[in-house]
Parts: sequence; structure tokens; C-alpha cells
Amino acid sequence: MSLNTLNTIATLNSVITFNTTTKLRSIFSPRALSRYIAASGAACLLTFSSLSWSDYSQHALAEDFVKTMVEEHQFDAEKVRGLLSEATKKQSILDAMSRPAEKTKAWHEYRKIFLGKTRIDQGVEFWQKNQQQLSNASAKYGVPESIIVSIIGVETRYGRHAGKYRVIDALSTLAFDYPKRAKFFRKELVQFLLLTQEQKIDPLDLKGSYAGAMGYGQFMPSSYRAYAVDFDGDEKADIWKNETDVIGSVANYFKRHHWKAGQPVVERARISKTYTKSMLNSRSKPKSTLSELNSNGYQLVNAENTEKYAASKAIPLSYQGVHGTEFWIGFNNFYVITRYNRSHMYALAVWQLSEEIAQSYQKTSKAEQTTSAQSPAPLIK
Repeated sequence: MSLNTLNTIATLNSVITFNTTTKLRSIFSPRALSRYIAASGAACLLTFSSLSWSDYSQHALAEDFVKTMVEEHQFDAEKVRGLLSEATKKQSILDAMSRPAEKTKAWHEYRKIFLGKTRIDQGVEFWQKNQQQLSNASAKYGVPESIIVSIIGVETRYGRHAGKYRVIDALSTLAFDYPKRAKFFRKELVQFLLLTQEQKIDPLDLKGSYAGAMGYGQFMPSSYRAYAVDFDGDEKADIWKNETDVIGSVANYFKRHHWKAGQPVVERARISKTYTKSMLNSRSKPKSTLSELNSNGYQLVNAENTEKYAASKAIPLSYQGVHGTEFWIGFNNFYVITRYNRSHMYALAVWQLSEEIAQSYQKTSKAEQTTSAQSPAPLIK
């Protein structure tokens, strides 16, 4: 904050205090008037404090961050301080972090957010537009086209809603004013500055989610640097505008997190009266085999797959549906989806959307083939 700004605040405070005191002497007793002035001063201090917080170069933890960037990554100290001074605290970001949909909605409400007809149709359109790129990515990384398309649809509606916050504001707000996960977001802020330096992008220009996730696939900066790929050979991994790179990067992310081609994702289940409730909804990597889950009261609704997947590691899951609790069994690939977002509801929404998009895509393709076959052949002159 500049010296002129400080002087202006001090002057305004003096004028307001003098005028208010003069007018109110005839209304309040001396003791009451003293209390009023004290309260006014406290309010002014609060206002002053909130203004000073908006300049993150002045934050108590800023110099440690600058030191990290200088000593570990050879950044110029003044450049880092300058960037932090341009970052703005956003209360709306802190509010959003406190009420994510995964924690405030039941499954049947959460599902509606992602399984609407518009998103499905947009997924089919994206698939048709990028058919070859999706086929190439699926062949290289072993991840189904439908899963790649679904992730991009859930995250940003195929790039339509990639975020409205400046990434520098989001990451700075969370790095310095969100104690619960400040350490994580300070690391992401480091990664963001490294990324923008590598890509030769102005860090003040980029926008993303309230958590600092970026591009079509909403990669955090560390994920961008680790998993984004140049899938079209132009020597730059761009998940902001290049849909080919987006597709390859999402597929690579899943491959690197051990997606297993041809293996199941999740299936409906039923429980016995003696099921082991403590096994439900574990966020750890699946450790029990399907056979062991069967012994603990969990069975697949599709019994034909029980023997087929008997040795597969899996976790039992429960969701609050419209008509009561739904039970599912998630396999390794379900767990892989939760590496993108740890919510079990998110993972199931991704899978269900992928199934809906795949069915609609196949129907559309068949309809187009039928129409083409029925079209009269051109006359030969």
C-alpha cells in the first residue's frame, strides 16, 4: 500500500471522527461518546487491515515464499514480490472452498448436475469433432474414448466453463489465507510460476477455477507440468486451447495413475443382512478382492461377472439415491478416477456420463450410417 493511500485513510478518519464527535456531543454522555469513538476506531483498523491483506507481497509468509523461488528456482526476488503485489484476495474463493458440491449434496442431487441431456449432446459433438484424436489417444494410453470425453465434459463442458478467476488470485488467496491447505497451495503457486516461465505466458493473464485448476481438463499446475503432453507434435503442451493436447493429456494422466485397459470400473451391488459396514467407502486403494467382498456380504447385481472378476481388487460403495441407499462395487479403474478428484460421487458421475455419451454416440453414428446408405447413388453421366 502506498504512502499516499495511508495518508488519505488517516486524513479521512480524522475528518470523520471530528465531524461525528462534534455532532454527537449533544446526544451522548461523555462515557457513551468515548465508547462510540473507540468502536469507530476499531472499525477503521479492520478496514485498513483488509486493504493491506490484498497486497500479498506484504503478507507475513511472503518472504519465505520469495526465498523459495529465488534459492530453489533462481527467480528474481523483485519479480516475485511484484507478482504477489498484483494478486488479489478473493473471499468468494474461500467461501467456495468451504462448500464444495461433493460435501453439500446427496448423490441423487449431485448426479443431476452432470447427467443432463445438454452435457451428453455436447460430449457426442466433441467426440465427433475429435474422433481421430480420441482414437489415437485411446490406442496409445489404453483409456476408453468415452472416459476421456466424460472427464472433459464434467470438468469444463468441453472448454465452455474453464474458470473465471485469475489463477494468480486463486492460488495466492489459498496459499496465504486458507490455513487448512495453505502448504499444498503454496506448492501449487510455485509450480504455477514455473509453468508460466516455461510456457512464456504472463502469470497475470491466465484464468481458471476457484482452486487454481486450469484448461479444458482443469489440471492443477503440478499436474500440468507432470502429465500434460504435446499430442499434436507442435512442441508445446497446451491444454488451454489445443483440444488434441487436452485429449492426450487426460489420457496420459489416467495411464500414469495405472488405468488398466479392458478392466471394469464400477458395478451395481447388493448387500446381505450381515454385510461388513466398516468396509464401505474406503478412500484407500482397493485391497480386498471381489471374492473377499462376497464373503463380507457384498455381491454384484450382475452375478455373471462374479467369477470373472473374483480376483480383482475392489471397494464397496454406498450412495444416497432418490429411493434409498444404492450400493456399488468400484474396481481399480474407479480408484484411478478418484486420483483426478477424490470424491466417490465425482468418480461415479464420470463413469455414468461416459456410459451415456458412448450410447448416444453409437446411436448417432448408426443413424448417420443408415441415412448415408439410404441416400440415392449419384447419377453417372
